[in-house]
Amino acid sequence: MTVSSIFLNGSKISKKSKLIKPGTPLLKLLTLLTAFLCCSQTEISAQTQIPVNKRKKILIVVSSQDKKGEPNITAGFWFPELTHPLEVYDKEGYDIDIASPKGGLPPFDGFNLTDPVNSWFWTNPKYRNKLGTTIKFSDVNPSNYIAIQMVGGHGPMFDFTDNKELHYITRKIYENNGIVSAVCHGPAGLINLKLSNGKLLIDGKRITAFSAAEEQNRDFTRFVPFELEKKLKENGAVFEKAAEIFGVKVCTDSRIVTGQNPASAHEFGEAVVAAIKSLQQN
Repeated sequence: MTVSSIFLNGSKISKKSKLIKPGTPLLKLLTLLTAFLCCSQTEISAQTQIPVNKRKKILIVVSSQDKKGEPNITAGFWFPELTHPLEVYDKEGYDIDIASPKGGLPPFDGFNLTDPVNSWFWTNPKYRNKLGTTIKFSDVNPSNYIAIQMVGGHGPMFDFTDNKELHYITRKIYENNGIVSAVCHGPAGLINLKLSNGKLLIDGKRITAFSAAEEQNRDFTRFVPFELEKKLKENGAVFEKAAEIFGVKVCTDSRIVTGQNPASAHEFGEAVVAAIKSLQQN
């Protein structure tokens, strides 16, 4: 029997170590291997069942959709709706992962480095690298995260809606007592999302998103495949919006946090952090 190398309680064991020598009886080898497997299983279990008050990782998801409507213009995600909430999470000490339907570098719009938060993000090697190497949805382990944030932009209207992988990730995080959040057009990822009991996640919940009035004001209706506000209401959402068009609006209801538009991005990030802290205090 050959044992090349194993780990036991953090110590490497190999054929050359003092613990395993040539001629070691098979029974002793099996005993060592059994102990190793038991320790490994305990460690794996601990990693996959992290208590709410110990989890400090947020998953941010962005679109991979590069074009919208006619003429072919950039879709993707809206840059400040990634950077402004992320800055809040960073200051609070949360670890961040960024994922997308296809993985890799996603397309984006709203890239303006005169915005100091955008500039902060873009000159931060860690976060710029995470954006350039986003995790593919199919490779995401939902149990690693206390919260998920769906970033807006017109891209999510195409590749977040009815996305089975995104629905799976979101449902697992929510049903593991985590936070689900989305800003601007990001709530497209909440449409038709059902929990394990068959109920729609947003049915009866206070939700906000980029409103129909805002879409019409900017003449964006020609670029999007459906009216987001209408679809959310059809899912039973209690839709709310700011008193003034393009005003700041954030809703928090039953561990679901939503922000209306780019102007709401910072306050939205603060609301996500507040929701997480509320969980961790209970």
